[in-house]
Amino acid sequence: MDFSVALAQIKPKLGCLAENRTLVESSIERAIADKADLAVFPELALTGYFLRDLVPDVALRLDSPEIARICELSRHIAIAVGFVEVSDDYRFFNSAIYAERGEIRHIHRKVYLPTYGLFDEQRYLARGERFRAFDTRFGRMGLLICEDMWHLSAPYILAMDGATTLVCLSSSPGRGISEDENLGSTIAWQKLTSTTAMFLNCRVFYCNRVGFEDGVNFWGGSEVVAPSGRVASRARLFEEDQTITRIDGGELRRERIFSPMMRDENLSVTMKELRRIERGRDC
Repeated sequence: MDFSVALAQIKPKLGCLAENRTLVESSIERAIADKADLAVFPELALTGYFLRDLVPDVALRLDSPEIARICELSRHIAIAVGFVEVSDDYRFFNSAIYAERGEIRHIHRKVYLPTYGLFDEQRYLARGERFRAFDTRFGRMGLLICEDMWHLSAPYILAMDGATTLVCLSSSPGRGISEDENLGSTIAWQKLTSTTAMFLNCRVFYCNRVGFEDGVNFWGGSEVVAPSGRVASRARLFEEDQTITRIDGGELRRERIFSPMMRDENLSVTMKELRRIERGRDC
C-alpha cells in the first residue's frame, strides 16, 4: 500500500524528560497535520543520548504515563520512538517502541551496544537478545537502533523474517573527515543505508538526531531509501528538520521482480553453514 512517513529529526535535551516529551508530541502533531501515516524519531528521543549515570533517573516502564501518551497519539498516526526502558527486574535498555492504533505493536531492545571511541553504552545499559519482524498496517517491518544496523546479521535476520521495511533510529555523532572534506560518519551511514536497502530489496527509514551533548555534535541527515538503494528524501545536516515522504507501495513489488535477491536467498544453506562454523570450522 501507499503511505507517508515523517522523519522527525529533533534535538532532544539531555536528561529532560518533560521537555523532550513536549518536543516529541509537537512533532507528532505536525506530522498529523501534514497527513503523514507514520512518524519516526531518533534513538533515545525522549531522554537524550550521553546519559551515563542519569540512566536510572530517566528510565521509563512500558506502563508509564509518557508511553501511554505515545500510544494514545498512535490512534491518529503510527509512531516509532526511542527511550530508556526499565524492566521489572531493574535492568535498563536502550529501547524503541512501535505504536499503532492505540497500542504497542513491537518493542526492540538494542542488541549491539558500542564501547569504542565516544561510546560506552555497555557500562550503563543491558543488551537486547533478539531481532524480530512484526506486522503493521503498512506491511511487515523491523526495528533497529543505530549500532545494530552495522552488524550485517541484524538487518538480514529481519529481512528473512519477512520485513520489507527497516526502521533505524539513530543518535550518530559527527566523526572523521573524508578526503573530500565531508563528514566521515555521514558518508559511512549513507553508504550503509543504500547498500542494505539494495541487497535486501527493502525500504530503509533512517532517523538521526541533531544538536550538541557534552561538546559532541549530532549531524542529522535522516533519509528514506527505496528498495533499489535510491535515496527518496534526505533531511538537512546539523539542523532540526521534519521530512514527509510518500512511499509508493508498487516500487517494492517492481524492485523485487527486477532484482529478486530475496526470492533466491537460500536460508537453509545459510543455517547449515552457520551451524558448521558454530561447531568448528573444520567440521
